Amino acid sequence: MGLGHHAPERRVANAEIEARLGLGAGWIEARTGIRERRWVGPGVALTDIAAKAGDMALTASGLNRSKIALTILATSTPDHLLPPSAPLLAHKLELACSGAIDMAGACAGFLYALTFADAFVKTQHAPVLVVAANILSRRINFADRGSAILFSDAAGAVVLGPADRPGTGILGVELASNGKSYDLIKIPAGGSVTPFSRDLGTEETLMIISDGKAVFAEAVDMMARTTRAALDRAGIGRDDIDQWIPHQANTRIMEATRRQLGIARERVVSTVEHFGNSSAASIPFSWSHHAGGRRHVPGHRLLLTAAGAGMTGGSVVWGC
Repeated sequence: MGLGHHAPERRVANAEIEARLGLGAGWIEARTGIRERRWVGPGVALTDIAAKAGDMALTASGLNRSKIALTILATSTPDHLLPPSAPLLAHKLELACSGAIDMAGACAGFLYALTFADAFVKTQHAPVLVVAANILSRRINFADRGSAILFSDAAGAVVLGPADRPGTGILGVELASNGKSYDLIKIPAGGSVTPFSRDLGTEETLMIISDGKAVFAEAVDMMARTTRAALDRAGIGRDDIDQWIPHQANTRIMEATRRQLGIARERVVSTVEHFGNSSAASIPFSWSHHAGGRRHVPGHRLLLTAAGAGMTGGSVVWGC
């Protein structure tokens, strides 16, 4: 197993965004827990930052790149709508023998990709690279304050391989969706409902959160509910979890979920203060950033939890 992460060099402090939105000093941090975030520079593509995280994970795994059988890229901001970006990512990483596929699961995309990857490894006995990456700075709508203060750019990656030791990989998983809340977080145009056209306004291609309170309630409920189910499937309790790595939505959502679940603060892995909300990338980025190049202790159990646009979400209990 190997972990990798990457964040762009450019730091964007709250003061820059607060000035642009006409907000008072400290407004963003008080409501989100975010102090700064990272944004890419001009000319940087999604596969560029995904490749940096993927390369780090591949190096950490110690595997020969010719052994990687599948590359899964979880993203909401691919290089192009067509073709998919995963084949280009695999090419940049010199994974000549790898299949490649994009997965669009918004903030929960990494958990869906990880679930797919774990099953592939266990049935096909071959290594998989999972990368989650987003460049959300190019989808920020500064007319929509609720979303403009949150989003960032980052990538995280994990290499999974066959393991002889029991108790590794996914021990329990619960995935969920609620299509009734489909429109709470969206980019209005660019799909089949509202295709691109010459008359399309730029704002139609940017992020909108239509009801922040509803998103908060849905996300906390989905994350707490799926966590309980995943723990039940794993046959363990919350106190058996060594670390909880939630989607870094904002501190209010994370803290409300933590309190519902009764997870001790010292077990929470958080990067939101300095790296913001990078959607699907936030869990693998936080996982790798926290590990700092170290391998997790064998037998440790992680809880990974997310909810986001769609609404889609889920929880995974992971054995190291």
